[in-house]
Amino acid sequence: MRGFLLNNRDELIQRCKDKVALRPSRGATREQLNHGIPLFLDQLARTLAAEEDGDGPGGMMISGPAGGDASALSEMGLSAAKHGHELLGLGYTVDQVVHDYGDLCQAITDLAVERDAPFSVEEFRTLNRCLDNAIADAVSEFAAQRDKQVARRQAQEENQRLGMLAHELRNYLHTATLAFSALESGKLPVSGSTAAVLKRSLDALGRLIDEALASVRETARSTLHPRQFSLADFLADAGLVAELYALDTGCTLTISEVDEGIALHGNRELLLAALGNLLQNAFKFTQPGTSITLNAHTDGDWTMIDVGDHCGGLGAGAANRLFEPFQQGFNDERGLGLGLSIAKRSVEADGGELSVQDLPGVGCIFTMAMPLHRLA
Repeated sequence: MRGFLLNNRDELIQRCKDKVALRPSRGATREQLNHGIPLFLDQLARTLAAEEDGDGPGGMMISGPAGGDASALSEMGLSAAKHGHELLGLGYTVDQVVHDYGDLCQAITDLAVERDAPFSVEEFRTLNRCLDNAIADAVSEFAAQRDKQVARRQAQEENQRLGMLAHELRNYLHTATLAFSALESGKLPVSGSTAAVLKRSLDALGRLIDEALASVRETARSTLHPRQFSLADFLADAGLVAELYALDTGCTLTISEVDEGIALHGNRELLLAALGNLLQNAFKFTQPGTSITLNAHTDGDWTMIDVGDHCGGLGAGAANRLFEPFQQGFNDERGLGLGLSIAKRSVEADGGELSVQDLPGVGCIFTMAMPLHRLA
């Protein structure tokens, strides 16, 4: 396969470009394109060369092991991550990022059939491993940068909205202050035009405040209104995000089947965020190559949602402090230590409980206990 790739490099790149041209047009510089298929082909060829020479570790340094590397990105992973970042800037969607690498796989197999160039099983395994790692790292970086973009845009919009509100409030307050000062001097009648200006300014201030409060209430009703929803669908949505964590860390995720008739009742968005926090922590702290489990079952009048990991255990006394604000597990300083305390408040706000079971030497199990409901 290595000789085939080197001899047909230009043809494979052109075929990928032709496939991209069939999709919505996206402009890219030559440098940006080089971080994608051309560089991937070179890294794939070098990986195959290392494996042909019996240098397995050298090949892994270039392209990474199967399932990715939770501790550090490989050379291929770093370039794929940069490529994913660049594709976001070009306006690509996440499915187009995946297709960008899928095009190469199809181009290689199609051209190999045309040229009657058979590949060994091991070579195909190497190709699939490299594609899997590159796609996972490109998509992970794409999603991370997209989330940052959305957060920045939302922050800018919110700052603009607050700035406009503050500007209008300040203007009306300034006018009201001037009118009050004039009346306070005692030289103007309370029933005159200056008093009317004061009244209009105060009325405007009251109206702006009422409109701001109404907007907050409407947002709360539309996004946080308690309702009944399917437990199975809820776990499926949480699993979609968790699968990305699994790809990124090289760990596995197992989700149990649940009774389709079981329901939860509460603020779905907040509960989903709470469960997402538990899953994110599980993948962050579990040992490399282990599995994360997401199970749900009933216990009397309760629905129990368990997230289990293989972190090795929490340590003496850690379970008692874990849900306190600004507490960070395993001396991790990448966040503020607020995730679990926020998750606990979200669960308790809908009548549930959040707890942890420490399994020394193995891991821990976080449990969201929610009142049992049935779908109508």
